[in-house]
Amino acid sequence: MNKQVVIVIPLYNHGERVADVVRKALTLKLPVIVVDDGSTDNGVQSIQQLEGVRILRHAVNQGKGAAILTGLTEAAKTADWAITLDADGQHYPEDAASLIQALPPDRRPIIIGCRQGMRREKAPWTSRFGRGFSNFWVWISGGPAVADSQSGFRLYPLPEVLGLGVRSRRFQFEVEVLVKAGWARMEVCEAPVRVAYQSGKQRISHFRPFVDFIRNFKTFSRLIVLRLFVPRFLRSPGKALTEQMH
Repeated sequence: MNKQVVIVIPLYNHGERVADVVRKALTLKLPVIVVDDGSTDNGVQSIQQLEGVRILRHAVNQGKGAAILTGLTEAAKTADWAITLDADGQHYPEDAASLIQALPPDRRPIIIGCRQGMRREKAPWTSRFGRGFSNFWVWISGGPAVADSQSGFRLYPLPEVLGLGVRSRRFQFEVEVLVKAGWARMEVCEAPVRVAYQSGKQRISHFRPFVDFIRNFKTFSRLIVLRLFVPRFLRSPGKALTEQMH
């Protein structure tokens, strides 16, 4: 990797937990961008004094995907790659080294941090079920066959990912980007990373099973219709038709 890597952390009401995540990310000696997606708690205040962090803000909550896109767009001004990780503390920022080491020479894939030991770490059933459900529908929609399509710990090549035309602006961004990478014949690889889940009220999650199931259904339905009825060359990046379909 010859160009700079930037760390992007989407943030929405993760309290002071984000401060620990950011401090650990800063030990990687890489620029860190935190995108506050309309938080209403004190999370941003807990990191404002940390040197080496750039904070971007959405005035109102727009969704995780929107926050990621804001961060990737800003990162692309100075960097060729971006590492995304969640603000809830489930990831070990130091495992970013595994993503970088997994990068094949002279290739520019998306690298997914495949979370290991989710049962051992007492991941909630919604996370375990959702991962398998999502993996299947990503593949059916024309994306790659992967083991952890819902992991937010990733290495993205810029500007290729920004050129995929991903429409989803909430949690569904992370599955749609894989599907559209598959359509564009962009390589997707995985590397093992650790995961930690807090128990009970200590865990902060904004995933709503029913609401997000409906959103997932609508996203995958749109992508499958596009795959079945629109030729690949018309739904490739940059084609207006892909973005006009509903």
